[in-house]
Amino acid sequence: MSDDPAQVYRDVGVQPIITASGSTTMYGGSRLRPEAIRAMNDAATVMVHLEELNREAGKVIACITGAEAGLVSSGAAGGLLLQAAACIAGSDPVKMSRLPDTQGMRNEIVIQNTHRFSYDQAYRAAGAELVGVGNGRSCAPWELESAINDNTAAVAYLISPFTSRIALTLPQVIEIAHAMGTPVIVDAASRLPPRENLRKFVAQGADMVVFSGGKAVRGPQGAGILCGRADLIEAAAANASPNRFIGRSMKVAKEEIIGLITALRIFAGEDEEAETRAYIRMCRQAVDALVEVPGVEATVEHDPYDYHIPTAVIRLTDDWAGPGRDDILAAMQAGDPPIYLNSLGGPDEMAVDPFNLTDDEMETVIRRLREELVGC
Repeated sequence: MSDDPAQVYRDVGVQPIITASGSTTMYGGSRLRPEAIRAMNDAATVMVHLEELNREAGKVIACITGAEAGLVSSGAAGGLLLQAAACIAGSDPVKMSRLPDTQGMRNEIVIQNTHRFSYDQAYRAAGAELVGVGNGRSCAPWELESAINDNTAAVAYLISPFTSRIALTLPQVIEIAHAMGTPVIVDAASRLPPRENLRKFVAQGADMVVFSGGKAVRGPQGAGILCGRADLIEAAAANASPNRFIGRSMKVAKEEIIGLITALRIFAGEDEEAETRAYIRMCRQAVDALVEVPGVEATVEHDPYDYHIPTAVIRLTDDWAGPGRDDILAAMQAGDPPIYLNSLGGPDEMAVDPFNLTDDEMETVIRRLREELVGC
């Protein structure tokens, strides 16, 4: 490996950045594990039958997640499309060959309106019609029940930071949907850690769950983890590459499959408590450097909803007399190197997520924040 790995980007005119926003796809996802890099390099030089590789990799995923079966998908978004395809067309080649034309098929996917998000287009790309229920914050059981009918292929559920906590819970949705013979498909792309989530949603009764393989798992950025019921995973695999159906365009390379299962095995066995202590230590450095700045409230946040990785949250209070949050974010991004903070909270809130930061990078982030907040 080069003494300066970032040079490969500079050679093509791309400026390396510091990502203090967590594992954000737009900013490069996460750092690939060295073990995964080595495994991928080896795998890239050997030829195998993809169906056999998919099947055996799926067994690894099933073992780790407690699901009946598993599949490596093309990122979490590719997993969403395969969830929809499996529920709409199953393993029927006649139906599969028609997707995304779903006329005459059971093609509706019911979703709480509070769970509508940018990436649910992946469901629609497979030909699904999304049926929203409830309002922007909540949904009553009867609203979900009344939306499920003979055209319903599945009920979708989003588990993600900053979603409403008063919407129907996953166990409630599973109980209602299963009572009406309808599968529940879950997008949990960003909900690792905690590692217990690898098994939690399947254990609760979800029929298919997708996680990102390129976020906390630190596998290939283009890989996802799809797990669930054996018949639905079989249908997802039938719709996926290397077959010639709708998932063909979301090909997962043999070395990506190996890289993903290598990273997943390591991730599942890591010491999460030690990892959390390290993140808290890094966040405490940021908080200690900013806590006495007038008009700034800095705290370490760690909760199962919004900040599942310990995060240094910076809030501009009513006493703040400096530039607005968005101006501070823009100034951080305009510097050298550009620094990207987490900005998913409120309009006066920004955060330093330590997931992708080295100790040296954390020092740089703190120095730049102090420059923007106090001028030194």
